Amino acid sequence: MAYQLYRNTTLGNSLQESLDELIQTQQITPQLALQVLLQFDKAINTALANRVRNRVNFKGSLNTYRFCDNVWTFVLNDVEFREVTDLVKVDKVKIVACDGKKTAFETDVVSLCFYLI
Repeated sequence: MAYQLYRNTTLGNSLQESLDELIQTQQITPQLALQVLLQFDKAINTALANRVRNRVNFKGSLNTYRFCDNVWTFVLNDVEFREVTDLVKVDKVKIVACDGKKTAFETDVVSLCFYLI
């Protein structure tokens, strides 16, 4: 089962709104919409794990943290995200980190999702 972290992104929300509209107009069934969302979960997790190689550094002040059901949740204040040439500052960020699968060629894989609060 793939993590459902990315359903709350812009892309995930747009997909859910479109599916809801199709259900309301009776063009698809709720069961088909659920299957589409499950496929989205698998596809986005696979794509981000295998295709994205960008690196971003960030620092901030830790407000709260929690570890429950093998999921880390961090809330940071006054966060700076730094890429090679770009710097973005935000007041508050929530980070959700879940264990990913290990392969023979990888050490640890972590799925991250950042939420601006």
